[in-house]
Amino acid sequence: MKIDLHCHSTCSDGALTPVELVQRAQQMQVDVLAITDHDTVTGIAAARDYVKSSNIKLNVIAGIELSTSWHGFDIHVVGLRVNNDDPVFLDRLEGQLAERDKRAERICDKLAKCGHQGIYDIALDIAGDAQISRNHIAKALVQKSICTHPQQAFSKYLGKNKKAHVSPKWISIQEAIKWIHESGGQAVLAHPGHYDMTTKWLRRLVAEFAEAGGDAMEITHPNMAADKKKLLQQIMAENALLASVGSDFHFPSRFTELGRRLNIPLECKPVWHNWNLATSDGAIQ
Repeated sequence: MKIDLHCHSTCSDGALTPVELVQRAQQMQVDVLAITDHDTVTGIAAARDYVKSSNIKLNVIAGIELSTSWHGFDIHVVGLRVNNDDPVFLDRLEGQLAERDKRAERICDKLAKCGHQGIYDIALDIAGDAQISRNHIAKALVQKSICTHPQQAFSKYLGKNKKAHVSPKWISIQEAIKWIHESGGQAVLAHPGHYDMTTKWLRRLVAEFAEAGGDAMEITHPNMAADKKKLLQQIMAENALLASVGSDFHFPSRFTELGRRLNIPLECKPVWHNWNLATSDGAIQ
């Protein structure tokens, strides 16, 4: 069974619509897919409706990737099997989305002071119906020929300590876990191997995540080195967390693809160990 529990659609900063994401997952022979857009669950219903109407053999999990702040780091917490119709949860997400808007405006104000006017409106147009993000701002900078590619936008303007960087006021890790649990889901520490921190700080992060009631952590990625995988598995075991996997897919590429190279060792207990995957309506019980 091929499982991918971390991907993004056009509802946040992904390149494919929820329906196109389902189609891509089917092409890549994925059996279980969690759609985990940033701070929103708006794409879940469309994906599940398409799965059901098209009679596709794919289980779609209602997921989310919450943005949090921790000792100056932006840490992401994935929620799996959340209730995407829970009014309390949806109301809480509105606060996160409002902060995203404020952050984008502050970033573009800084860019204007650098002599680059009108970036916010271009980024909004690029985002369309999605929540505006730094990726959309990066694309706007490329569209105006200020940068040659999105990564240059981050390295020159948007990254930490750069000219237009803005520290967001996200919720805490503890709050994110609370929100996810109260919506009936499981909290997963997203891509811990990607944060720019020492191993000492990584161990502290995972320990505090576990102490706060976190359920699992992602322990592999399509392009992760073997020594990094081994370290993450060790830290996971030390903190009695379950194992999760996800490609963090945003767009088709040869580097990151849905369901690719996400196997975990047999000795690792997966986050889905007690899930019922036998449903036929595109939902996980």
